[in-house]
Amino acid sequence: MSEIAEIIDTLENKIQKMFKKINDLEEKNQALQREIKISVQSNQNQTLAYESLKKEFESLKMTNSLLGSEDYKRDTKLKINSLIREIDYCIAQLAD
Repeated sequence: MSEIAEIIDTLENKIQKMFKKINDLEEKNQALQREIKISVQSNQNQTLAYESLKKEFESLKMTNSLLGSEDYKRDTKLKINSLIREIDYCIAQLAD
């Protein structure tokens, strides 16, 4: 009978260790999930900041070229031509 009691005690100890391990893993999983959420939010914020800076850079390039800088003159001419084409298209649409 004592052998059965020892086996039961051993089994209970193993089950308790398993439950503790499961709880520890669940806590670690939750911490990692929080870390992922923080990382995703940070990535989104950095992407928005990047896009904002990119637009600002393009605007500054355009302004710089309009002020007489030779560096971005070609880009400015292309942008102006594109805007003229859009205006012509709109005028044509209104005329119809």
